[in-house]
Amino acid sequence: MAEVRLHGVSKSYGPVKALSDVSLDIADGEFAVFVGPSGCGKSTLLRSIAGLEGISSGRIVIGGDDVTDVAPSDRGVSMVFQSYALYPHMTVRENMDFGMRINGMPKPEREARIAEAARILQLGDYLDRKPSQLSGGQRQRVAIGRAIVKQPKVFLFDEPLSNLDAKLRVQMRVELESLHRQLGATMIYVTHDQVEAMTMADKIVVLNGGRIEQVGPPMELYHRPATEFVAGFIGAPSMNFLDVRAEAGRLLHGGVPLGRLRAEPGAVRLGIRPEHIGLVQPGAGDMDARVDLREALGGDSYLYVTVPSGERLVVRAEGDTEIGCGAVVGLSLPPARVHLFAADGRTLRSGAEAA
Repeated sequence: MAEVRLHGVSKSYGPVKALSDVSLDIADGEFAVFVGPSGCGKSTLLRSIAGLEGISSGRIVIGGDDVTDVAPSDRGVSMVFQSYALYPHMTVRENMDFGMRINGMPKPEREARIAEAARILQLGDYLDRKPSQLSGGQRQRVAIGRAIVKQPKVFLFDEPLSNLDAKLRVQMRVELESLHRQLGATMIYVTHDQVEAMTMADKIVVLNGGRIEQVGPPMELYHRPATEFVAGFIGAPSMNFLDVRAEAGRLLHGGVPLGRLRAEPGAVRLGIRPEHIGLVQPGAGDMDARVDLREALGGDSYLYVTVPSGERLVVRAEGDTEIGCGAVVGLSLPPARVHLFAADGRTLRSGAEAA
């Protein structure tokens, strides 16, 4: 396996800049996830690493070798796409064998690699079936097996689970994490689903408008987002935001001081996650709110509430809460859970720093 280093990578399509001066180090054996909204450049960046997209400037280094101008087949990478891209007229065995056979690899070695991939992915009973005889999850495992037999330096995944139903997505996430542990491989994974990013990644790379907003371990981005964009993108449901202003050392919302919260000069937005808001009796918290909707999900319920300013927040409650629509509740905003942001989106204080 190998490390991946990007040095000032930019990519333009005429006047449109898809990537802008992206520099990033991914360690040998690391599971890195590129995440961000549609059009942020994450797939373009992955395809640039694979060599499927030429870059406008910068360098791409894999395993210490500059591969910026190297053909995709010679970069030592293997890519798994959103579509399975399996040959429908070939069996599972033939699909995994095809690339090796075309490259002239001896048959005994090809068979050994197929057997090992089938063992890792639990495909031994399906080697003689065709794709039409497999489930969606099994087809995706075949696509991954086709990548494994190449024994690449780096595995690249471009939203490989987006075509699966919710239950299969969870199952395949677990299988990919297990695969990473077994192979000790360097893996780069693209998704728009921040839940996948949080549960699978050693390192998350948040992209926005072709630039890197923040890089770090999942819980670091959760607790210490560098910008309002990252704070709102990481976490499910997403972070709540309120317009505020700092005045005489206090934080005001709608002209009313927010309890124990001290202001950071320049703060214009307050953020707090649904799971960090406390529910108290009306008048006993930092503000009151009216419940507009309750979503009961079993273990948790989510209350959609409106505060006096008209802004809407989401609050996590116990699954069996009896609080219903139309109820008035008090909201407690613990200082150790509050994030403050400047007008340009920079984080001024996060978590315990805001106490």
